[in-house]
Amino acid sequence: MITIKLGFVLICTLILNQSIAQEITKLPEPHKTGGKPLMQAMNERHSSRDFIDKDLTQQQISDLLWAAYGINRPEEGKHTVATSRNVQDMEVYLTTKDGAYLYLPKDNSIQKVLDKDIREVTGKQDFVKVAAVNLVYVSDFSKAGNGTDEVKTMTAATHCGFIGQNVYLYCASEGLISVFRAYFDNAEVSKALNLSENKHVIYCQTVGYSK
Repeated sequence: MITIKLGFVLICTLILNQSIAQEITKLPEPHKTGGKPLMQAMNERHSSRDFIDKDLTQQQISDLLWAAYGINRPEEGKHTVATSRNVQDMEVYLTTKDGAYLYLPKDNSIQKVLDKDIREVTGKQDFVKVAAVNLVYVSDFSKAGNGTDEVKTMTAATHCGFIGQNVYLYCASEGLISVFRAYFDNAEVSKALNLSENKHVIYCQTVGYSK
C-alpha cells in the first residue's frame, strides 16, 4: 500500500512539474520608442541597492527583458546585444515573488520553470529577497564552440556585460534602480533553476524601485 501511495505521489509531482514547465506567458509588445535620450540615460546610470517591495508591471517586464536580450532584427534572428561569432549562448532567467521564468526572446514570452519564490537564492545580499526582480544570466557552453571552459566563461562574461549595461540604461530611462552582481552561490542558483551541466550561471542583476 505504501509503495502504491508513493508511486501516486511521484506521478502527481511529475504531472505538476510538466504543467509548470509548459506555462508560457506572452508579454506585451515592448516599447521600442520613447524614453529618455541616450546621453541622459548614460549620465543617470548608476548602481543602487536601496530597493523596496514593489512589483514591476507586465509592460515593464516586457521592456526590461527585451532591452536585456530581445530580438531587434527579427529577419536575422539577432539580439539587442552582441555575442562573439553570433553564438547566441545566453539565456536570461527572471525571478520574482511569483516564481522563476525563462525569457523566450523569439516570442517575447516567459516560460515558468519554478512555481516558488527563489529570489533569496540568487544572491547573498539582503536586498535580493526584497527587490521586484532578480535576473540570472546563464551561458549555454554547448553553443560556445570548442574553446576551454575558461575561454567560454570569459566570453560569456563579456556578453553579460553588454546585457547588464542595456538593463542599466533601461532602468535609468524608466526611473528604476539596478545593480549588477557576482556575489552568489553558483551551484545553489544552478540547482534551484535545475540547469543542465552545460549551462553556467555567469552573473545576476537586481532590478526594482528605490526607497
